[in-house]
Amino acid sequence: MTTARAPGKIILFGEHAVVYGQPAIAVPIHQVSAIVEVTSISASRLGVIHVEAPDIGLDSWLHEMDQDQPLARIIHLTLNEIGIHDPPALGITISSSIPIASGLGSGTAVSVAIIRSLSNHLGQSLPLKRQSELAYEVEKIHHGTPSGIDNTVVTYAKPIFYKRGCDPEIISIGAPFTLIISDTGVQSPTAVAVEKVRRGWQDDPNIYESLFDEIGRLVLQARYSMERGQVNKLGPLMDQNQVLLEAIHVNSPPLQALINAAREAGAYGAKLSGAGLGGNMIAIVDPLNAHAVEKALKQAGAVSTLTTEVIE
Repeated sequence: MTTARAPGKIILFGEHAVVYGQPAIAVPIHQVSAIVEVTSISASRLGVIHVEAPDIGLDSWLHEMDQDQPLARIIHLTLNEIGIHDPPALGITISSSIPIASGLGSGTAVSVAIIRSLSNHLGQSLPLKRQSELAYEVEKIHHGTPSGIDNTVVTYAKPIFYKRGCDPEIISIGAPFTLIISDTGVQSPTAVAVEKVRRGWQDDPNIYESLFDEIGRLVLQARYSMERGQVNKLGPLMDQNQVLLEAIHVNSPPLQALINAAREAGAYGAKLSGAGLGGNMIAIVDPLNAHAVEKALKQAGAVSTLTTEVIE
């Protein structure tokens, strides 16, 4: 048996604007992950692969799956990449503790874990850059026009400064800081929000480009503060980023309720994270006050909360 895992992720600053050439910052969330096990099985011929993903009710043979189904797609891409067209009979079992359609990178983490477990089992592990590139191909199925940030941060599992078309840069964290991730319980497929923003941009490109430019400037300020350990400056930057996300119409009443609750409970700053319209909110907090903020979030309707420390 060969087992591999990949973490969840959260976008700190820059979502949506990153699709239009602005930078963004994302960090891995190691408390949740996708885990993939690959085992050799008995079968009558080569090339027979059984895929099981209990979390989504999948139990199928690879040749019976639509080739554009995301799990089938990443398996085929991985086999093609390592040049194995008649693999031995295999069983692939997929599990994940990452909530689906909540902005934590569930689909990306599954893709990366499949790439790692399958290539390692067949004796041909792939470099991180190529893992990320293969996962990006499946991101297109999940999200339509992905920025590339999800596959990058999940693959490298480090805080990442990302700009489309450029090599990712790992951010050196000057001082750790604490985040609370709070789930509205409203599933929000990324492709829906991305398309909504695209329509707004097409209808009024000057206003949207101006908003994206402002978000990009905030991202640069956030990176500067993170590298210098200026944690106190990150909260106000989150709040400013949230105002700009509201202006491109990806906020929602459930998200706003959680943002308000976090701020009123003493969070340094709070914003939606990821696509918006649902999914997750993040707040930066004093570790000593984390419990009080979590309690306030649950009272405001959060279906779950997760506290994590961002370190290098």
